[in-house]
Amino acid sequence: MFATLKQIFRPTNRDLRKRILFTLAALAVFIIGTTIQVPGTQSITSNLGFLELINSMGGGALQNFSIFALGVMPYITATILMQLLQEVIPQLQEWRKQGHVGRQKINQISRYLGILFAFIEGYAFSFMFLGKTATASEYLYISLVLTAGTAFLLWLGDQITQKGIGNGLSLIIMAGIVATLPQMFIDAFNGLVVFDGTTQQIAFGIVKFILFAIVYFAIIVGVVFVQEAERKIPIQYANKSSSFGNQAASFVPIKLNSANVVPVIFASSLLAIPGIIAQVINKEGFTLFVQKYLTYTTPVGFLIYVILIFLFGFIYTYMIFKPEEFAKNLQESGGYIPGIRPGQETRKYFTKVLTRVTFLGSAFLCIIVALPIVFSNLTSLPTSVSIGGTGLLIVVGVALETYKQLEGSLLSRNYTKGYQRR
Repeated sequence: MFATLKQIFRPTNRDLRKRILFTLAALAVFIIGTTIQVPGTQSITSNLGFLELINSMGGGALQNFSIFALGVMPYITATILMQLLQEVIPQLQEWRKQGHVGRQKINQISRYLGILFAFIEGYAFSFMFLGKTATASEYLYISLVLTAGTAFLLWLGDQITQKGIGNGLSLIIMAGIVATLPQMFIDAFNGLVVFDGTTQQIAFGIVKFILFAIVYFAIIVGVVFVQEAERKIPIQYANKSSSFGNQAASFVPIKLNSANVVPVIFASSLLAIPGIIAQVINKEGFTLFVQKYLTYTTPVGFLIYVILIFLFGFIYTYMIFKPEEFAKNLQESGGYIPGIRPGQETRKYFTKVLTRVTFLGSAFLCIIVALPIVFSNLTSLPTSVSIGGTGLLIVVGVALETYKQLEGSLLSRNYTKGYQRR
């Protein structure tokens, strides 16, 4: 890592430093925007509950009811929906097979759909937090401001991707989460250390805070390990040499957590729908039902939440890795798994491996998401203090991908320079 940083500051990599500085400047614009409230509104003082995930991804923008309150979540929801629709709509399947051109068409529809979702969510949030006292024009005005905020973030993310380093939208989400970490540690310190107590109590509180920090960073190390863990299925080709080098280089990697945080986002969005409806219709019976059974802070809601994450983990992974298509494509390209016959046996073997890996990955995802919920119920610390959670998964995943892209860019430059010297 230090070698990579050293290479970045070399005089020959000035353009790369400009890309990094552009990325940091764009993320600073996003952080500043999370503090600018929608005109005519005020910060939300009530507990966000099922909307806490959106708030954490937006760097507290929803709590501030800022112009970026919705963040890029509407677009992410639209993207996930489009991936699901690709399995049932023939036209989308045809576009997917067209390669880059088809992906551009699907991405364009996802953006339009994301803007539509942003307007719908903006209207629902304005109704939820302003109540029924506002006029129709005020609801429309706030909805348009929030939708414009999401549209601007999508544009900003594209600028980062094109002119900066890493995936722009992922970095925006990561920046929002990282922005809340300093305040979280401050709240943890104030909650654990009692300054008006005895010297022994103060010392004990400091020890508890140190243990909290150690456990937090230990979980980060564990998340990095799991995010990087993968099962490699060896592949051989009939038209290639069976030398050791070719055998080592030919394999299909299946990550332990292939679905990443998509199941969590999908499960959270699904659980959020009844809550939003309850806020809008304001019926006491339905609201009590949602609070009792469809909120993940209650035992029943927590169980439903975990089950949904586990199931969506399998569904999304099988959408990415299609065993039947994998076996067919492998056979057509002249490849095979050593010791496994091409065709149906390959499909069954791949399905068995994928099921085992996905079971472990989904179980890990459930545990890491359940940690902050259990932690908040077992301790008296503020709700802003948590251990694990979806935010940690996102930060680790985006940081690793960005670092790999940066390292790959440096390696490519060094290779090009070495080739030119010959």
